[in-house]
Amino acid sequence: MISIAAAVATIGLKGGAYAITGSVGLLSDALESLVNLLAAVIALIALSVAAKPADEDHAYGHNKAEYFSSGFEGALILVAAVSIAYASVQRLLHPRPLEQAGVGLAISALASAINYAVARVLARAGRRHGSITLEADARHLMTDVWTSVGVIAGVGAAALTEWRVLDPLVALAVAANIVRTGVNLLQRSALGLLDTALPERLRRDITEVLDAHTRDGVRYHALRTRQAGRWHFISFHVLVPGHWTVQRGHDLLERVEDEIRAKVPLSTVFTHLEPVEDPLSFQDQRLEREEREPH
Repeated sequence: MISIAAAVATIGLKGGAYAITGSVGLLSDALESLVNLLAAVIALIALSVAAKPADEDHAYGHNKAEYFSSGFEGALILVAAVSIAYASVQRLLHPRPLEQAGVGLAISALASAINYAVARVLARAGRRHGSITLEADARHLMTDVWTSVGVIAGVGAAALTEWRVLDPLVALAVAANIVRTGVNLLQRSALGLLDTALPERLRRDITEVLDAHTRDGVRYHALRTRQAGRWHFISFHVLVPGHWTVQRGHDLLERVEDEIRAKVPLSTVFTHLEPVEDPLSFQDQRLEREEREPH
């Protein structure tokens, strides 16, 4: 909601700055703020869906809704980049002088300050909740801030030197910069939807827990991880001596699962117990187990 309010405010400020100056650089900045507004609305919807508890049709929850939001935001950024590039080329072909540049730049600077403050709030919330949607929105707003800094510098230089070509050139640089951000968001969203493994740092934490229990004949294999929004899913097989009681094996798995959840918060841990002496236990490492010939 803060992001939506900030986007509405900055659209008004940057749009006013463009109306006063006629700068295509400031127009590009205003268009990016329009993207911010659309992205924030989609993010609000996605987060509302992702926060829903698991149900009969979605037993693993709704966390992946966040990836649709960040992917949509990436697509919107690319659309904005095309629009900015088109307007810049038109201004290169038909240059025009800037008017009241000082007032327009001051207004744009105020809008940038608002975006910077909101980006910091979103970044902290994204880290606290492990939300890719909030993190994407924060990064997008920070990109907008640095874009605005570049626009202000470029438009200011164009006004001082009266070199009109600087204004559309700055706008083209803005378009190129936000293309990189849009592609990055699309890539991260696609990887999330493809059940990409957890980051190496978290996988290392998991294996440290498992390695600490590999004594007295205990082993493990078939470790798999994936992430859905802010939630982590971890599965593995634990092989124990066949003479162990079910209770002893169960107690071990409970300890291991608790330790992993302590190391990797917001995790669902799936375990499978197997006898270490059975050769079939070592064949059961693939996601899809091979069919065995009937005896």
